[in-house]
Amino acid sequence: MFSPNCLPILIGSLPLKDHAEAVDLIFEHTPEIPLWPQLPKHKKEGMVRQFASGFPGLIDRGSSCWIDREKDSFISEMTTFYEHFIECQTLPVLPHDSIFSLGDDTARGFSVFKERLETTRCSPLTVKGQVTGPVTAGIGIKDRQGVPLVYDDDLRDMLIKLLAGKARWQIEQFRPFCPDVPPIIFIDEPGIVNFGSTAFAGVSRELVLDGVLELIGAIRDAGGLSGLHICANGDWEPALISETDIISFDGYSYFENFVLYQEQLVSYLKRGGILAWGIVPTSPPDTVTKETVETLYGKWYGQLKTLCSFGFTEQQIVRQTLIAPACGTGSLSPELALKVLSMTRNLADLIRNDFSLGGHSLP
Repeated sequence: MFSPNCLPILIGSLPLKDHAEAVDLIFEHTPEIPLWPQLPKHKKEGMVRQFASGFPGLIDRGSSCWIDREKDSFISEMTTFYEHFIECQTLPVLPHDSIFSLGDDTARGFSVFKERLETTRCSPLTVKGQVTGPVTAGIGIKDRQGVPLVYDDDLRDMLIKLLAGKARWQIEQFRPFCPDVPPIIFIDEPGIVNFGSTAFAGVSRELVLDGVLELIGAIRDAGGLSGLHICANGDWEPALISETDIISFDGYSYFENFVLYQEQLVSYLKRGGILAWGIVPTSPPDTVTKETVETLYGKWYGQLKTLCSFGFTEQQIVRQTLIAPACGTGSLSPELALKVLSMTRNLADLIRNDFSLGGHSLP
């Protein structure tokens, strides 16, 4: 585990259409831990559709998709999928054209970002990728009858394996650029705190945790650091007791609920878990407009004192903190998205200066 010392990190989505422009902004504001951008203005770059390619029986309609089990080729596609999955367990590196790869039709930001890493002399501490979590994707993708995949054991199993493969593929693609700190893969999974709600009716706590734990294990087995990005509110225990390395939470809106899970939070921090502190708001727009770096610093410092009351020093907490937006900025105007990125960078710099964090610690 590394000590990020309040470096800034971003969540994937931006309200732009040009991937090169998005990569420019990312390297400008988070050169230490850059990430590949997700641009939902492109129909196939929504957080659910973006990672569905390669699923047996996929019917693609641009921004929407579903799984057709009655498709003539479904059984053969499913057989090919599992054969490829089993074969990949014996391979040191996934083939570049694996069904687990990210293509330009759904993730152009990945290839533009990787090309930037290859052609410039930037030397990031590490890089960040992302996949949608198995519960959120499993609710968002449905079969031909409109039933979410999460409710079907066989389809859910394939979905988890597909997402795990896409996480592994990213780690392997990024590894040459991360000599000191492993690549970070965030699992975008608000569903982990929302089981039992109307949207997740019938989804048990065990089903949620089992799927997320399998994905975390796949990231670790591939040599990456795992993060859980949760921009929702609910039961935080499953996330805190998981083996994830980083928890990204909406500290701006939900800090008071988050710290109610004091026992689990203390255990998480004592084992070295990192908080990607989403203190920079991303919604609603008027909230983004009114906040400043100075007001956010005051809010964050008050929250820091609360965590210190659990038995930690300020230095312990800041060593295990990343400064982040509460969520992605894909739904904002480009102007407000730029403000979020700037506040994230400037707030991180202000905190690091105040705590004399001139460098960062490596494992």
